[in-house]
Amino acid sequence: MNNKPLPGRELTGFDDLLARFRTMTPKRRVVVVCPTDEPTRAVVEQCAAEGSAEFILTVEADKAEMVRELADRHRGIEVFVADDIDAAAALGVQLVREGRGDVLMKGGINTDRLLRPVLNKEHGLLPPGQVLSHITLTKVPAYSKMLLFADAAVIPAPNDEQFRAMLRYTIDTEHALGNPCPRVALIHFTEKVNQKFEYTLTYADLIKEAAEGAFGECVVGGPMDVKTACDLHSAEIKGIDSPVAGKADVLIFPILTAANTFYKTVSFFCDAPMAGVLCGTTAPVVIPSRADHDISKLYSLALACLL
Repeated sequence: MNNKPLPGRELTGFDDLLARFRTMTPKRRVVVVCPTDEPTRAVVEQCAAEGSAEFILTVEADKAEMVRELADRHRGIEVFVADDIDAAAALGVQLVREGRGDVLMKGGINTDRLLRPVLNKEHGLLPPGQVLSHITLTKVPAYSKMLLFADAAVIPAPNDEQFRAMLRYTIDTEHALGNPCPRVALIHFTEKVNQKFEYTLTYADLIKEAAEGAFGECVVGGPMDVKTACDLHSAEIKGIDSPVAGKADVLIFPILTAANTFYKTVSFFCDAPMAGVLCGTTAPVVIPSRADHDISKLYSLALACLL
């Protein structure tokens, strides 16, 4: 991503995210693959009704009628019918690749079936050598800021190159959302570098590179645990002197298991809203769970369009 900061203040919450999305010009063109589930259709219908985005819908032939009904009710919706669900996925990717769409979004299709054409080496959306990663934006009620974190969906155990990509994507996203100098916490269960955990050695390199300007305007600190990253009182008690401690905007997790557990924990126990986007592709890709509510899918779409 090569995002320029949006005019105005730093993003304050999901209502702010939606307000910015709805006032964007020009409107983004969203290609939705198989919008055959009710939450996805509800998002398309809402956005089309309020004119916040334009849509191209690709759908398998045996479910085309329910999708055509959307296009009949609202302007700004175009429908392409394919032979089957895999052909609909390939067509959606092709339309984005050709520049017909700005964002690709998953509807009622399994993620792996959509990612197959996205990751196709000849006709997909991931340039050679680029790192695919997933970022998540959330607002936890107990924390004053919005939090961006990675990677809860794609990279099992990041290597050095993948850690750098995760930093770039999250920092670029913060810049795009209006934060001129995001504070990034590199997460571990203690504040000590330990050779038994090789990623903590990588953390030391990342902090040095960030200080030298490798990731643009930002402050990177760690290792530190999540509580230290987000609670200034805990950091003061531990005697941790870091401009990131207690004020983190971004959390970079060392493994997918930790990030995904954090995702599921705060979303379930804290009822924290979430928005997630795939990065590294030539256009943002929204891959919400088919079980997600329509509001979560709307937030993810809004985030993708702002990027």
